[in-house]
Amino acid sequence: MGRLMPLSQPDGRVSYRYYPGHFMRALAKALSYHHEAIQVNPPVPPKEVLLVIDEINRGNSAAIFGTAFQLLDRREDGWSSYDVDLSEMEHDALLQMMGVHQCIRYPSMYESEKEGRKKLNELFAGDLDFLAERKIKLPPNLRLAGTMNTSDESIYYMDSAFKRRWSWEYVPIDNGNPCSPPDDLNEDSWRAFVRKLNAFILSHAASIRKVEDKLIGYYFIRTRKGVVAGSEIQNKLMFFLWDTVFIRDKRLLEQFFGDNKELKTFGDFSAKSALFVERIQAWSGK
Repeated sequence: MGRLMPLSQPDGRVSYRYYPGHFMRALAKALSYHHEAIQVNPPVPPKEVLLVIDEINRGNSAAIFGTAFQLLDRREDGWSSYDVDLSEMEHDALLQMMGVHQCIRYPSMYESEKEGRKKLNELFAGDLDFLAERKIKLPPNLRLAGTMNTSDESIYYMDSAFKRRWSWEYVPIDNGNPCSPPDDLNEDSWRAFVRKLNAFILSHAASIRKVEDKLIGYYFIRTRKGVVAGSEIQNKLMFFLWDTVFIRDKRLLEQFFGDNKELKTFGDFSAKSALFVERIQAWSGK
């Protein structure tokens, strides 16, 4: 979000100033664009804002995000599923960057805090009403993108709960020869696939540590307009299976394909994603 830094004054006194971080600045810009767009009649699509986090796995990601962690869950319309509270200092800085800072300067602008709060409610009616309550959500026009080199061995473990909240895209070394993803699945087909996949995972419980924690939930990949994208299966689900579920013994996957070909890299496994989905759908437990 930001940090509070001491400033030395010429007379020797020390004051403190809040410096918003990159995330807060990107959020303020996206919310400003959204607010401007809905003022137009008829409303127009807001400008997009992209915040790029380079080498996201080099630090303690979940701790760095802090309370903003739960903002990563998004509804189908793009808004965060949940909001988080801001401190008065953070709220002040956010509104200042949005250009409506004067609304919270109650003593100088309004007769009372109640009047100032009323002004905020009027200003942020509709989609942005949470701002008047000193809360934040990620708007649909704010996108977060992180880069990761999985060969970099960070001292920090990126937990599964954090990873689940992102869409993934694998970039192979030979990017000029991309592999086709499996077909998209409707919600019923996806649920049936997940049930069979979990049965397959449980059939190897003796080789998978804490197997119950490795089972896939129906919302591991969220549907969009009733469909789970094949690209999400290829990138997000397949990586979870490779990096978390079958991390100890890749031979189980090699035996499942039954073509006597060694899976040396995730790229090898990802290239078989369409075949993997077909095999799981046809799997009978034998």
